Order: sequence, then C-alpha cells, then structure tokens
Amino acid sequence: MASNATFTRNITASGHVDHGKTTYIDSLLAANNIISSRLAGKIRYLDSREDEQERGITMESSAVSLRFSSGTASGTNSGTATPTSALSTVYTVNLIDTPGHVDFSSEVSISSRLCDGTLVLVDVVEGVCTQTISVLRQARAERMKPILILNKFDRLITELQLTPVEAYHHLAQLIEQVNAVMGSFFASERLEDDLRWREERERRLEARKQAAAISDQPAEGLDQTILEFQEKDDEDIYFSPERGNVIFASAIDGWAFRIGKFARLFSNKLGINEDNLKRVIWGDYYMDPKTKRVISQKHLKGRSLKPIFVQFVLENIWNVYDSVITNPNPEKVNKIVTALNLRILPRDLNSKNHRHLLNLIFSQWLPLATCTIQAIIDVVPPPNIAQRTRLPKIVYPQLSEETQEPKDKMEAGLWACSADEDSYVVAYISKMFAVQRKEMPESKKLKGRRNEESAEAQQNPENETPLGDEDEILLGFSRLYSGRLRSGSWIAAVLPKYDQRKPPSHPRNAKYIATVQVKALYTMMGRELVPVEEVTAGNVFAIAGFEGFVGRSATLCSPSVQGFAEAQSLQEISKISDCLINLGSVNLQVSPIVRVALEPAESADMPQMIKGLKLLSQADPFVEVFQQQTGEWVILGAGELHLERCLKDLRERFAKVDIQASNPIVPFRETAVKAPDMAAPKTANAARGTLHGIAAHSLATFTVRAVPMPEALTTFLLTNQSVVAHLERVARHEGHDHMKKGHQEGSVRPDGAEASGASQNEDSEEMDEQMAIVHGEILQKPSVRTEDFWDALIKIAKEVGGDWEKRINSVWAFGPNRIGPNLLIDCRSEGERWHDRRTCSRHEPPENASRTTLEYESSLEAGFQIAAMQGPLCAEPMQGMAFILESLKVTEPEVQDNEAHSKRAQAKGSLISGMRDACRKGLLDWSPRLMLAMYCCDIQAATEVLGKVYGVVARRKGRIVAEDMKEGTTYITVSSVIPVIESFGFADEIRKKTAGAASPQLIFSGYELLDLDPFWVPTTEEELEDLGETADRANVARGYMDAVRERKGMFVDKKLVQFAEKQRTLKR
Repeated sequence: MASNATFTRNITASGHVDHGKTTYIDSLLAANNIISSRLAGKIRYLDSREDEQERGITMESSAVSLRFSSGTASGTNSGTATPTSALSTVYTVNLIDTPGHVDFSSEVSISSRLCDGTLVLVDVVEGVCTQTISVLRQARAERMKPILILNKFDRLITELQLTPVEAYHHLAQLIEQVNAVMGSFFASERLEDDLRWREERERRLEARKQAAAISDQPAEGLDQTILEFQEKDDEDIYFSPERGNVIFASAIDGWAFRIGKFARLFSNKLGINEDNLKRVIWGDYYMDPKTKRVISQKHLKGRSLKPIFVQFVLENIWNVYDSVITNPNPEKVNKIVTALNLRILPRDLNSKNHRHLLNLIFSQWLPLATCTIQAIIDVVPPPNIAQRTRLPKIVYPQLSEETQEPKDKMEAGLWACSADEDSYVVAYISKMFAVQRKEMPESKKLKGRRNEESAEAQQNPENETPLGDEDEILLGFSRLYSGRLRSGSWIAAVLPKYDQRKPPSHPRNAKYIATVQVKALYTMMGRELVPVEEVTAGNVFAIAGFEGFVGRSATLCSPSVQGFAEAQSLQEISKISDCLINLGSVNLQVSPIVRVALEPAESADMPQMIKGLKLLSQADPFVEVFQQQTGEWVILGAGELHLERCLKDLRERFAKVDIQASNPIVPFRETAVKAPDMAAPKTANAARGTLHGIAAHSLATFTVRAVPMPEALTTFLLTNQSVVAHLERVARHEGHDHMKKGHQEGSVRPDGAEASGASQNEDSEEMDEQMAIVHGEILQKPSVRTEDFWDALIKIAKEVGGDWEKRINSVWAFGPNRIGPNLLIDCRSEGERWHDRRTCSRHEPPENASRTTLEYESSLEAGFQIAAMQGPLCAEPMQGMAFILESLKVTEPEVQDNEAHSKRAQAKGSLISGMRDACRKGLLDWSPRLMLAMYCCDIQAATEVLGKVYGVVARRKGRIVAEDMKEGTTYITVSSVIPVIESFGFADEIRKKTAGAASPQLIFSGYELLDLDPFWVPTTEEELEDLGETADRANVARGYMDAVRERKGMFVDKKLVQFAEKQRTLKR
C-alpha cells in the first residue's frame, strides 16, 4: 500500500456487459505476476464467485492493488511490470472491476465514490450501449477522469473483415458517438448553470432595488454590479487520441496502444518531431510520398492517399493478423519478428497454436499493461490533486464551481489529501461486503499453525479459538481521504442520516454516531485479503469491526492517528466535534422493482432466515428487505438476475436453510379514464364520479367526486415527489410546533420532551424514500425547486384548462403516503373551505372555521390516503386521480354526555371507511384501467435473427419502439418496451431462440397505461358474434387483476366449472 498519495492512482473499470472489463484486467494482473500470462483473458481472476464464472459476467465489485514502475529519467518511458530501479518511480494502482449488467449498476455507483478515474471499455463492434452512457454519466457526476478503451479490436479484422481504411472510419465514428454523449452532459449542465445564474441575478437585482427604495436613491446602474455569466470550456471533457485519453486494445490477444507509441516509433524514421507527429497521426492527415511532408485533406489535390493512422498503424496490425491468423505465413512472421526486434523462441514460432503466437508477438510489441498504466498515470490525477475538485462536490452537493477554498482544518486536510500525523482522519465506507470466515487471512494462518503444531493443539484444546466455516464476516469497502488509520484505534462511525448542524449528543444524532474499534485493515487483492497495520490517505482498503453498527455506508472520523479514547461518550465527542463530517450516501441510478415473498421450508427455521436476511441487506447495497403488514418477509431486487443471486446467497451463505420463494411480485397502478362507452353514472342527477357518504348515527354526511387528472399534472407530481415529501416534512414540523405551543400553554413538559418530539418528526424523513421503494416508486430528480413548486403547478393547471386552476388552489392533501400523484381537493362553499396547502398551515385553521367540522376532517383525509394506497381493482396504489370534497355536513348530538362522545368516536371511525369506499366507487364510476410497470429493453442482434427477436418480444406483449443499424456491421440495436410482469425468463428465452446471438438489457422505465377495461365483456351484436358470450379472447387486464387479487387473498369472480355434466355412477 502506497505511503505517498502522489504515486497512487484509484480507478475503476466500467462499461456495458460483455465488453471485456474483467478480461482486460487479467492482463494487468499478469503483468504484476499475480496470474500466468497464458491464463490472462481466460481465468477472469476477479470473478471470484462460482455463478460469475458460470455465467461469464461480473456481479460484484472486486478491488486489487497493483504496483508498477515508471521510468523517470526521460519522462517518456512507459510503465512496466519490471522490478524498480534507481531511475524508476513505483506507482500503486488501486483498480476496481465493476459489473456491466444493469441489475448490478449500483456497484458502479458505489465504486465511483472511491475512485478518481475510470476506464470506460467499449466494444468496437457493439459501440455505445445503454450502460456505456450510464457509466459516463456517473463519471461526470462524480468528477472522475475517464479513459476511453476501444476494446475487442480484433473483431474488426477477424469477424467483420474490414479493410484498414474502413476500420479507421468506423473508429472515428465511434469516438464521435462517445463525444456526443459527453457533449449532451455538458449542455445540460450549462443549462442548469444558466438558470441558476439568472435566478441569482434576479434575486440580487430585487434586493438592490429594495435597498435603493429604502434609501430614496435611484436604482440606476444596478445591472453593472451583477456578475456576468461565466462561460466554461468543454475541450477537456472530450476523448481524442492525440490527447492520450483513448486506448485501442484487444484484451483477448493481450495488446493495447495509444498513438504516442507509434509517434515514438516513426519520429526518427520520418525525421519529424515526436510531439508534432503525435498531433497529426490521428485525423484527416496524410503523408505526401514525394515530399515526405504531412499534408491536410485540402492539399490532396485529387490524390487517393491513405490517412497517416491507416498507413503507419492499422496496416501494420492488419499485416500481423494476416500473417499469423488469417493466412498463416511462417516466413512473413519471421520477418515481422526480426523487424520489430522481438524475442520469441523458435518452438513458439513453429507452434500450431496461432493464437498463442499472436499473443506473444503483440505482448512484446504493444504490451497492454504498459500502455494502460502509463495512460492512467498521465490522465488520472493523484488523490492529492483529484480531491481538490471531487471532495467539495461531495461535501457541498449543490456546488456548481470547479472547487472552493477550504473553510477549516477539516476541509483543508480533505482537499489536500493530507497524511500528517495530526491531520483529521476521514474515511468513507461505500458498502459492506461479506467474506467467509475460512477465507480470512487470520483463519488461513491459524489453519497452517494447526497443521504444524497439531500435537500441542490436541493437548491444549482450550487455547484454540473455534472458527466455524459457516460464519460470514462483514468488511467495509473503503477509502481514506485524509490522515492515517491504524488497526486497533477507536474511531467515530457517522451514518448518512447524521445531521452536522446538531451536536453528536443531540437525540436526533445519538443513534447515528458511535465510536467503534478498528479490528483489522486489509489491502484487497481480488480474492485475497492482505492484512496491514496502517493505511495512509489516498488508498482504497477493507476494514473490519463495523458490522454491528454500519448498515451499508458510513463516514469514519477521528481527531488524529491515535483516534478517540476507548468507548468515549457522545458528550466528550461533542467537545471535539470539529473532526466530524458526514459525506452522505451514494445515489443509486436504478430503483429495485421486482420483489418476492420468502418463507422457510421448516417453520422452526424462521429465526435463521431473518438473521440471514439482515446479513443479506448489509452485504448487498441494492437489495431491500422489509416485513409486510401481513407478517411475510419480502425482498426487492433490480431484476430477475439480481433476485436469483440474492436467493442463492441467502440459501447457501447467510441463512443456510431451505427457503421457499413466491412467484415474483410486480407492482401495478390503478387509474381511470374517460371512455366513450361508459355505463350511466352511479349517482343520478350528479356529475360522473359523485358519491354520497354518511357516518354512523348520521352525525356527518359528505359528498365527494372522483375525477381523472390530466396527464401533465400527473407527470409533474410524479417527477417532483421529493419536493412534495419536503413540503410534507415542513408541514409536520409546523404541526409539532403548533402542538408544542398548546402543551406549553396548558402544562409543563418534562426535560427533553421537546427534543424527542422534534426527533420523532425529523425521523419521518427516513420513511419517504423507503416507502417509495417498497411501493415500486422511483424518486426522480425534481424539475423545480421547493419554493417554486406551487407556481409551477398552477402554471400547468392553467395550460390544462377547465376548472383545474381553481381546484389546484384548494389542494388539501397528496396521496398515498401524503406524497403520491393523487389529490384531495377541498371545494366546499366559501364559508366552509379553508384547506389551501400553498398559503395556509394545515395545523392552524382560520378562526371562523367550524370546530365541529374540523373534528371530522382528519377522518376524511385518512380515508382518502387508504383509498389512494389500495385501489378498488386489486388493492394497488392509485395514480392520476383527484377527489373533490364538495360538502361536509355535521350534526351535533342534542345532549353532550358520555353517550354522545361515544357516538362521535364511532362516527369518526365510520367516516374513514365511508370516505375510502366512496373514493374507490368514484374511480369505478369512470372506465378503470391498470397501469403496468414497464422495462425499456435494448437488444443488439444480427440481422439473421431479427425475426426471432420480434417474435419473442411480441409473445411477451411488448412492442418495438425503434431500430438502429450499426454502420459498417450487420448488427441492429432494437429498442422495445416490455411489461415487467411478462419479463421473467425473457432473457433466457431470447438467448435460446437466437442461439446466443442476442442479449437483452432491461431497465425499469416507469408505468404505462394498459388501455383495456378489466370489466369489459362483449355487448354489441358484432362483439357477441365475434367472441361469443364467454369472450373466447382472454381479457389481459382482467387476467392481471385476478392474479393479483388471488395472490392477496381477495375475492376472484371466476367460474370454477365451465362445462359441467350430470354426475352418474358407472355400472359395475
């Protein structure tokens, strides 16, 4: 592990699935003598799980620390894997291999937080895919320096059989596609910066005008005082071979190069300066054969010359492949080996294994490790430079500038990656991962000691520490940003919910911080762990001892390398709280959508299963585990493959009991539309959707009307659910203050009650995202700020037209969970209506409001929330419905006694169920619809299997959205959407039908209306003639609805006996 951050590089390998990340890293491991060079590309060393090796894909991030030496005498030598010398500098490269499958995209987000750069691998044939865009976006968000690797170069020669000129144009187009993606990110950032600048400018202008009005001075010339919009240069975000951030490679054949390699080779032969040749070796530049000068395209004068890149680079590579693989020619191979001055044994030259010979030639001529490590050293900054731009964005997520000056000792150490003895220690655990106890280094040492001293061990069995093979150890996947961390020291673990504005001893923070002893530190070497005593700033490492407190991520802090005193109290920590900081949690790009219910095969194994679920929840950063109100345990995953891996780990590692899983449970949404053939309204002489309700003992009556919301309003509410959640938290806090005021006026509260009450209100913030995940929601990035929410909502209501502008001004509540895309609107008469979430506090009604009516309003809101959570079709959440309260009449009992009080209590309870039933019946008064969870599916397939792909998609009730032909190839990218409920087994089926020629990627894209009434039956003569009375064609929506109702134990209206015959006894 490096002690100097200047010679450390932290980097991830990321890209689309099957683009060669793990194979590429094998060559780097071989250069470090971790694996044999002959096994590089075949063993996939970092795929340490058995199912990873079987499937050939990576499922978990794996880290490895490599050491390379780079020559410093000339400054131009490439990194090598040879022992260090006096003229070389040793670099430590902490490399993390990440999965490419979309089900495990959370691993990419977690690894990105720990690294300063990323190797983005792109298959030259498949090109830019969905996960390529995702990892580029992640790198941009985390301010990482990317290096583009165009991998599987050999496919252009052996598979597509392109000529060097065709390959050059193909590569140029591919780099342009990647740069177009980067340009789109930059453009969106500039739009956000422009909006932020305009808002700040208007705010300052308004403040200055108000100041001028107070001082009675003219407000002229105020515009000159406002700073101008700062333009940013986008040159450094693009990939360009001449800038050294593009590598051309073939990992399977073990070679890679940057154009600087060929610039050095040909600079002496051509008599051109190396730097000048490097600038023109890529692009539309040509070598004039007569003058031996470099000319541009406009000086060709009609001549058909080859670009320099084709002439000097590609043709040489094509010649090697042609001589070794395509048309084996031993004589030509000998000439190539001699010309390149390579050392290859005669037996290898005469070998019949042409691939091995090709690998030997290229590994000496264009070594992959040499090129890659030198590119990492040149492009990716060391931690002490990278943290100046990365850490300010992590500490201040709203920061738009490149960096900012540190405000205190803590930030100064973080920005500079200080490793001094007295620097504050700050480390970050991005995830917890499980390791079997028998795989730990301590267990292996103990096992070796037992073999050597077995006789003594038998004589003194009490001295041995029993180590069960079944135990799992949870380690933290970490990076040290500042200071030095030693094994055995005590350090404060700060969880993401910790509020830095309050002291550690505050009741809100007490459960989110604790002092924990560091039991051990390890350098991660793929499958192996190497114990170390101390870690210095800038390194990636594994840490033990936090499994009892840290769930998934945490920030580790201490005032110095010595750490805290043993089991130091929170009051003592508060005195030195300057060393505490909360780096938050990692934002995941995908939300879990597929769930299964679990139960043990033997009921006695339930405690073991629950223990295993807790371990799984910690060990997998993306899985969600919770217990439903019915008591059954449910896990949520990103997709079918992710759930399969979770169940395998649960059965074989964490619980070690036989567990039965239900069929995958997929969420639906219920809504209603205005259809042309709807039945008559349920309530005569009233608008459609109007229902009347009455409470017990006739103490209250109400009228509510259900109306489908316009799509624009529903989309806006879905997009800004996080803003609505924030407004709700503010409202709850106001309610707490209002209650506190009432308590203070009436009685004296005990000490600490106020703080605990505030803590209880603030703790509800944790529920928002959890509840959204549980119910299949994705909290999207909001389109407006909190203070602009109501203005934007009213503007959309105006655009929609009708009565919606008036209705939006009387919004009572959102639902379900008070944040959903359904509205409860108060449209009672002027004297009774007071609910207006925009201007009124929901906990302080106006003085003229009827106190008797107020008692029943909370029951109406509770009934609305229940109905919005469990709709009438199959008890799934509603979406896009507005419920308008038109009247609420309350009749007070004549005599106010205990019986009257009891009647009021019964009336309030019955009003909840009455409002719930009225909302459900109001939805059914329209034409009800189900909304299906949908996957966006990208399938890359050859033209000859395209028909089979279409057949599988159609059979799964999906539809094709777009087709994109990859120029220069026979591959077509098919974009489609498919219901999540129909997607199970889809990937396996499409691979079987196409013999592995097509592989889909499924990404959750939201909910889509299924335009089919679940209660539709044939009624007209044409329908009866075509379908018959029993409707031979199955109603798809009805099938989905009945399946969910049956799963939930609800009544299902279906005939169990279709063709009954009279029972008779057969003759004996």
